Amino acid sequence: MAAALLAGCGFVGSEDDGDSDIPSATPAAVADIDCAKKGKVPGSGSTAQQNAMKYWIGQYQRACPGVRIAYNPVGSGAGVAQFLRAATAFGGSDSPLKPEDVELSSENACPGGRAIDLPMLGGPIAIGYNLRGVDNLVLDAPTLARIFDARITTWNDPAIRRLNPDAELPDTRIRPVHRSDDSGTTQNFQSYLSGAAPEVWQYPAEKAWQGRLGESADGSSGVASVVDSNDGAIGYFELSFSVALKIETVSIDTGAAEPVAPSPATASAGIAAAEIAGDGKDLRLNFDYATLRRRRRPPGRADAFLITGRRAT
Repeated sequence: MAAALLAGCGFVGSEDDGDSDIPSATPAAVADIDCAKKGKVPGSGSTAQQNAMKYWIGQYQRACPGVRIAYNPVGSGAGVAQFLRAATAFGGSDSPLKPEDVELSSENACPGGRAIDLPMLGGPIAIGYNLRGVDNLVLDAPTLARIFDARITTWNDPAIRRLNPDAELPDTRIRPVHRSDDSGTTQNFQSYLSGAAPEVWQYPAEKAWQGRLGESADGSSGVASVVDSNDGAIGYFELSFSVALKIETVSIDTGAAEPVAPSPATASAGIAAAEIAGDGKDLRLNFDYATLRRRRRPPGRADAFLITGRRAT
């Protein structure tokens, strides 16, 4: 899920605050919104949710032309840091705030207030790849973990051939690509690997990449661009980036009758297996990958794609 991190007693920005990519504000009957007459609301954070943010901001500003909202997709790590030091009014993250960050947020919030996590968007973290002549690639969690930890280094490795018996897999070198910046997408991907393949991926699920070797790129768009440009490359990013660049995506062998491809529908099925946690308006989703791994899939949902972004604002 994507979420927003919210706190504060209002925010006064400069006249130059803004994002040139945000659509111009044109009044329209977009929705029944109680608009503020004017104001500036700066935010920053996750690159995975930048496409959704751009759409939401455009729709709001068409209905409320007096309000200027800007979202800078600097990555979850940088966005949370800016939010906690009150440089922005909201932050976008792919994972909820840590308890110590919530406590820190109270220093810049209204008296008695603190930051809250507000789930806004859920979607699949696609595993995109570039391999000439190969489509409909299937991988499972242990094989993914070994690829991203540089233990499987060529595309015709026996573990990959076993999952793709009808594919003509070349001996091309695998080029795993990860985020160079602190990222909630990275944290969610590593959470999946450590939960679904704990015997292989024994690294902590942090926003910073923990695996060995591999290439790195800044932001989801950077990872997608490297994958798109290099034969043999594989990386992780929000599904919309693979759609925009027409990058092939991996289907995941979850133990169900058929491998599961990333899509809004399959990600929704995966998110439905999560547990809602939090108090009052402070909400987050918890995924118990160990339980899901033992069951092989969420009960009754053979179509669940479990590598999902839990994006908050």
